[in-house]
Amino acid sequence: MMSNSSNQPFELEQNIAQWREFVLRRAAILEEDADELESHLRDQIDALLERGLHADEAFLVATKRIGNLEAVSKEYAEVHAGRLWRNIVWGTDKPSWNTDFYLALLLACCAAVLFHLPKLFGVTPETHEWVFARNFTLFCLPMLGAYYVVKHQLGQRGWYWLVGASLGIATVINLMPWQAESATQSLSLIHLPLLLWFLVGVLYTGNWWQTDGRRMDFVRYSGEYAIYFVLLALGGMTLIVLTNGMFWLIGMNIEWFTHQWLLPSGVMGAVIIVGWLVEAKQGAVENMAPVLARIFTPLFTLLMLTFLVIMFVTGRSFDVERELLIGLDALLIVVLGLVLYAVSSRESNKAPSIFDRLQWLLIVSALLVDVLALVAIGGRIADMGFTANRTAAMGENLILLVSLSGYAWLYWRFIRGQRSFALLEQWQTRFIPVYAIWAAIVVFLFPLVFGF
Repeated sequence: MMSNSSNQPFELEQNIAQWREFVLRRAAILEEDADELESHLRDQIDALLERGLHADEAFLVATKRIGNLEAVSKEYAEVHAGRLWRNIVWGTDKPSWNTDFYLALLLACCAAVLFHLPKLFGVTPETHEWVFARNFTLFCLPMLGAYYVVKHQLGQRGWYWLVGASLGIATVINLMPWQAESATQSLSLIHLPLLLWFLVGVLYTGNWWQTDGRRMDFVRYSGEYAIYFVLLALGGMTLIVLTNGMFWLIGMNIEWFTHQWLLPSGVMGAVIIVGWLVEAKQGAVENMAPVLARIFTPLFTLLMLTFLVIMFVTGRSFDVERELLIGLDALLIVVLGLVLYAVSSRESNKAPSIFDRLQWLLIVSALLVDVLALVAIGGRIADMGFTANRTAAMGENLILLVSLSGYAWLYWRFIRGQRSFALLEQWQTRFIPVYAIWAAIVVFLFPLVFGF
């Protein structure tokens, strides 16, 4: 262990091991290539340490000198043309691949068992709906966190983080004196996955969570996770429909089994398996995700602009339509997610392109929609007073307003050549804790303020 410039312990060997693991996720890079790159990295670190740099500084500078891993991966793919698709299709025979898979499979089974465990005591989703609603994400997301504690060798500190935070959240969520038909309970359960996802992010990024680079890695990871999860969910739904249909054709109804056992077990397990899949097959999705961002950015831009034009032309007000406001907020969150991923997948050293202008137009149109939503929510509060739902909506739209305004301003300066793209990336990564803090406020404080 070595000390860095801020007197925080810095595990040089652990970080080199994590860097090597990150390199090996590229489908075009094999063990011997990673050996060569690691050798270059260690030479650079040794030379920088001799010049008097701290271990963490030497490591950061050396990794920068090795170069952009995407560019390195492409070079290897071009030189060794059969590797890329062979590895994507057939996987690799790396020992760690099997170890990671079996670890993920074990934790997936644990999550499924946790979901079904209350049934042994007569607690079922049919009889105790709220018990399962409160603990649904607590059954599986801490297991995904455990996967990263083991995989990234976070040691006791990682386990303390995971167990302490999970037990603390579970205790508070289950012991609050919730009222029947409680709005604050619904809000808490909607925001709880975001809070737990932040916990997963801390464990995924390890002791580098406080750096912009690792936060950006987590944004990319989240985007790729969402894509894989949707693909797996579609496959799972198809499997269940076909299974029910095949047994129905021979006169057997097994919907009770697929709905009560297979489906929840599959969802619990998929949360962990997708986490493994994102890292094991990262090379494949990294090529696909930016393409999806470029396809959906123009479509969402067109949708937002069309909505704005219709609102202004018709003069229609949506200040009394609660359902429309909810739908609008959901759309804005999707747009924010699209912007987050598009920024994280863009190469920061490239000059502004037509896609950047399109991205700016999407952000500005989303910003205008958010302002209209804020006006409508403000009108509802003025007429009918504060409630948990209205306050939550107001808070979320204010956070979106600040976030989107920052994106719009920095993107505009970047397009005009007045600022670098790195400032935009900093804005994005340093705003992430705001989302987590807001989720924590809604989960823990709203029930106290608005009476459970």
